[in-house]
Amino acid sequence: MPRVVALYRYPVKGFTPETCDSLTVLDQGRIVGDRVLGFRFANSGVIGDDWSNKHQFIALVNTPGIARLQLRFDHGTRRLCISREGVVLVSELLDEQGRNNIVAVIENYVLKLDENPVSSHPGRLPLRLVGDGVTPRYQDNEAGQITLHSRASLAAVGVAVGDNGLNELRFRSNIAIDGLDAWEEQGWVGRKIRIGRVNFDVVAPKSRCLATHANPDSGERDLPILQTLTRTFSQKKPTFAVAMVTCGAGGMIHVGDEVALLD
Repeated sequence: MPRVVALYRYPVKGFTPETCDSLTVLDQGRIVGDRVLGFRFANSGVIGDDWSNKHQFIALVNTPGIARLQLRFDHGTRRLCISREGVVLVSELLDEQGRNNIVAVIENYVLKLDENPVSSHPGRLPLRLVGDGVTPRYQDNEAGQITLHSRASLAAVGVAVGDNGLNELRFRSNIAIDGLDAWEEQGWVGRKIRIGRVNFDVVAPKSRCLATHANPDSGERDLPILQTLTRTFSQKKPTFAVAMVTCGAGGMIHVGDEVALLD
């Protein structure tokens, strides 16, 4: 029987994850505390805290060097702390002054990176720290989707790229499971599964972007993940993991929960 072996959420879109023993899944199909903040470009054309796609944010897809930052978010006090190599760069509450201070630090860091999306596009500055720190809304899909992959699929990609210790954080899934054959989870698209006591509709394979090329520790683009997925595994679009939405009521899922097909 396949089981959950790791759970992740990403308080700030595009930045480092929190590794969790359990996650709370909402009835609407999002995870509490996941993608509740994001650094959005000034010229995005999006009003307030509304959703927009990843290309309107500072994210790994356009700024791989942010992987070198470590992020901690206190979901109770809504204090965001960002560090590098153990040195705190900023630690602020999400009031107006705190947001301004956080943005100033991130802008300064990003502008010093060789690869960044703002140096040649000054209209993208100043960045805006959007989100209330509570409402999960900045998933890649506007409707919000929970992502899942198997460790066997990860191992298959690792062998193909010559990295047997391939870090699953490249793929930014919420749920990692073990106990399947490689790519078996792709056969779940269009079907229902249960994790613990929560039911999900598996709605789509997850297409990948250049964020997967960024080493989650060094921030360097070091592996050709997209080309490997399409060429080695004969995929029309680079695909890894599946996207899911809640089927019925939400609830808690835990590391160690069994994963079962329902149909």
